[in-house]
Amino acid sequence: MPGILIIAPNWIGDAVMTQPLLASLKALYPESNIDVLASTWVVPIYRACAEVNEVIEAKFEHKQLQWGLRKQLAKQLATKKYQACFVLPNSFKSALIPWLANIPLRIGYRGEIRFGLINVALDNPSKLNRPPMVEHYLALSTLLHDEDQANVQVIQNKVLTPHLNVSSSARESVTQKLQSANIKSSGQHSAIYILCPGAEYGPSKRWPTEYFATLAKELTEINPSNQIILIGSQGDRHLADEIISQGNQHPHIHNWCGSTSLDEAIALIGMSKAVVSNDSGLMHIAAALKVPQVAIFGSSDPGHTPPLSDKAKVIWLDLPCSPCHKRECPLGHLKCLKDILPQQVLATLHTLQS
Repeated sequence: MPGILIIAPNWIGDAVMTQPLLASLKALYPESNIDVLASTWVVPIYRACAEVNEVIEAKFEHKQLQWGLRKQLAKQLATKKYQACFVLPNSFKSALIPWLANIPLRIGYRGEIRFGLINVALDNPSKLNRPPMVEHYLALSTLLHDEDQANVQVIQNKVLTPHLNVSSSARESVTQKLQSANIKSSGQHSAIYILCPGAEYGPSKRWPTEYFATLAKELTEINPSNQIILIGSQGDRHLADEIISQGNQHPHIHNWCGSTSLDEAIALIGMSKAVVSNDSGLMHIAAALKVPQVAIFGSSDPGHTPPLSDKAKVIWLDLPCSPCHKRECPLGHLKCLKDILPQQVLATLHTLQS
């Protein structure tokens, strides 16, 4: 199989969950170069994937066709003579580029009037019978017919959990930032805990900020040398500000939301003792780095998008009203998150470190 192109999904968590597909393809076709076309905000995920030969950045904007840009990218990609392209998003516009680039095998799920654009396809599973996302992406690798299917299954069983690498440049950059903030990154008597209060999807996936603040204070009381770093996007900064205010401006609780690149966030998570997060892209990064973590689920389904790591513990109440998959609680009480108390999260965190 000559070169393979991947059209990447646009969410960080989804991007992380495509890594087993990349590993499977690399194991099946070790001589093939795997390139990834990715939107700017997920490019760092693919830089952290050992299987990727080249990451091609596409400056797409949400919900915009950008016909001119797509034609330009297709012309550029056509010169690379890819034999196959895996189109991982379900949208019409994501399937345009490999079609315009005349890539022979355009592989993906059926959806959004893509007949002809995708010429090797699987039916999308129903919402009532959705497999875990890693398996959803991995299933596409079975559509290349020149491999023994039993061999494909053996390889897939070996790569079911995502894995990311931390770049030395990102690690060095984070080390310098920690030193500038007078935060020790290692030591027998201190540790860095990462808290991720954001969830871009909406409030129904966000554990209350006052609970994060209580947890942060308790971690500093257990060991006064512990450092708590809040990370996320610029849009999460106000959440972290609330946590610091509710935490009585403790000098060991730091708001780094919007202050790190995604490459640096990957490195910082990799250097931490443990992570506590909502169901978010950062949760999946922590799992792929095999860092001890507590993942808090509210409106979403941990059976569909779990943190795939033996060092991860999920807390989900499985209430009759969940998973509702709504951006805001349709009942107005948010019990799926408010009934998960900081003491439960702290106790779960201790089980990971015992």
